[in-house]
Amino acid sequence: MSEPPAVNVSALLGEAMSKSGLLWIEIPDGRTWPAWHVWTGDTAYVVSGPGEQTLPWLPPEVRLILRSKDTGGRLLTVRAHAQVLEPGAPAWTAAADELRTGRLNAVDDCLTRWADACTVTALRPFGAPVELPGSYAADDLRHPPVPSRATTARWRPWHWRGRAARRPRG
Repeated sequence: MSEPPAVNVSALLGEAMSKSGLLWIEIPDGRTWPAWHVWTGDTAYVVSGPGEQTLPWLPPEVRLILRSKDTGGRLLTVRAHAQVLEPGAPAWTAAADELRTGRLNAVDDCLTRWADACTVTALRPFGAPVELPGSYAADDLRHPPVPSRATTARWRPWHWRGRAARRPRG
């Protein structure tokens, strides 16, 4: 059996980050969070908070699971340093401008709102990949849903007040 061809990891990382606007952030407690991001240079930026995506506090080191744009499946898993950027700092301003440009339906006041109530985090991949094509974990990584109080109170018909009565043809 021949060995699989060598993978240029930095090119694969750049391609996966730039082609897909979604990545998964795995924190040490085992929970994985989806997040839209903007990839610039060697850093992925995410914004979370009121009116944006929900993310927990991120520890200094996380894992990023990147998906294939073609299949939507897991492509690459890398370790990354997470650093919260302080509003007003040059790094925050640059990151926020990139996020605003990449944000679908961004409103004019998003930079002010992000500075006041949201968290902008820089995720910088480092080291050798944890998983890459040809070396995926044996299990499928599925987990049961997180418990939630969200529920449907009762069944609602497709039409709120029910379907219209049929009129006889005549």
